[in-house]
Amino acid sequence: MSSKEKPTLGGQRIKTRKRNIAAPLDPSAFADAVIQIYLDNDGDLELIAKCIESSDLNFSRYGDTFFEVLFTGGRTQPGTTKPDEGERHTYSILDCEAKRELILPSVIYIQKILRRRPFLIKNLENVMRRFLQSLEFFEENERIKLAIFTALAFSQKLSGLPPETVFQPLLKDNLVGKGLVLTFITDFFKEYLIDNSLDDLISILKRGKMEDNLLDFFPSGKRSAEAFSEHFTKAGLVPLVEYNDKKIFEVKVKEMKSVLTTQISEETDISEVIETVKQHVKDAKLPDIEVVRILWDVLMDAVQWSGKNQQQNANLALRQVKTWAKLLNTFCTSGKLELELLYKVQVQCYEDTKLMKLFPEVVRSLYDQDVLAEDTILHWFAKGTNPKGRQSFVKALEPFVKWLEEAEEEE
Repeated sequence: MSSKEKPTLGGQRIKTRKRNIAAPLDPSAFADAVIQIYLDNDGDLELIAKCIESSDLNFSRYGDTFFEVLFTGGRTQPGTTKPDEGERHTYSILDCEAKRELILPSVIYIQKILRRRPFLIKNLENVMRRFLQSLEFFEENERIKLAIFTALAFSQKLSGLPPETVFQPLLKDNLVGKGLVLTFITDFFKEYLIDNSLDDLISILKRGKMEDNLLDFFPSGKRSAEAFSEHFTKAGLVPLVEYNDKKIFEVKVKEMKSVLTTQISEETDISEVIETVKQHVKDAKLPDIEVVRILWDVLMDAVQWSGKNQQQNANLALRQVKTWAKLLNTFCTSGKLELELLYKVQVQCYEDTKLMKLFPEVVRSLYDQDVLAEDTILHWFAKGTNPKGRQSFVKALEPFVKWLEEAEEEE
C-alpha cells in the first residue's frame, strides 16, 4: 500500500429502520379521567360537555370506553356488560330512573359530543350493539331505560345512528325465544310514538330492513297475524296493528292478482279460475267490492296489448270481456257491485290512453253479456260521482243511453 493512501473500513453500511413504538392501551386511565369529570361537576351534563370538549383525552382510541362510562357509570369487562374494576359514577343512563325526561338530557349531551367528534358515532354503534345483543344480562328496569334511550336517540335524530344498529343485533334466537326482544321493541315503539308519527316509525323500520319482518321480533311459536294484533293492541299500539293488517292485505291481493293473471293469460278453464278466486277471498277475507276491482285489473293485465293499433286494442278488450263475462257475473251480484265495476272501467279508460276511446264499447259489451244491468248504467249516467273523465265519457255514452231509454219505452 502506498504511503499516500488512506486506510478505509471494509464491508457494507446497513441502514436500520426506526420502529414505531405503539403506546400501550390504557382504557382504565381514560375511564378514570372521564369519571372524574363527572364527579367534579356533580353530573351536570352541560358542564361535563364543556370539560370533555376542552380536554385532551384520546377519544379516537378509547371511544368505546367513553360510551361504557356514559351508559353504565364505568368500564365494562371486554366483550361483556359486566362492570370492570375501577372508579364509577352514579350519573349514568342506567343509574337514573326509567323516565324519558331524565334520559333525554343524556341524548342531547351525546348529540353535542358527536357534533365536535363525529367519528365517535362508530363507537356508540359498537357499544349499543354489544348491549342490545346482551339484553338478558340486564335487569328488566335497565332494559326499559335502554329502550327509552334508543327511542329518544331516533326521535332526536342522533347524528348518523343507523337503524340497523338497533334492529339487527336484537334478532338473536335466544333473545327472541325468551320474549326479551318483543318486550324491548314494544317499549321502544311506545316511547318513539309519543313524539313522532307512525309514518316516522315506518321510515325507521324500512331503513333498518325490518318493515316487512316485524314478526321476527316474536318467538317462533307466536309468529302469526293474530298474535301480532293481540300483543300490540294490548300495548295500546292500534295504529301499528292497522298498518300491519293493511300490509298483509296488500300482500294477499298481490298474490291473488299474480295467480289470476297467470291463469287468465293461459286461458285456464273458467270454473277453475272461479274456484281460485273463491279460495283467495276466503283466505284473505276480501270484501266483495275489492274482489270486483281485482277481477277487472287482472282481466286487463292479462291482455297482450298492441302498441299502436287502436282497433286491435278495442277487439282485444271486447274479446276479453266476452270470454270472461261468466267470471265477472259470478262476483258482480248486486247493483252496488255492478256500479263499482263501472267506476273501475271509467277510471282505467281515463288513465290508460289506449283505452280512452273504448269506454262506450266496453260498457255496451258488459251490458250485452249481462254483467251490467240497464238500471246500473242509467244510474251512472245520471248520478255518477267519480269525476275522472266523466264529462267526455257521459257524452260518448249518450247514444247508447238514448237507445236504452227508447227500448224501455217501447217495452
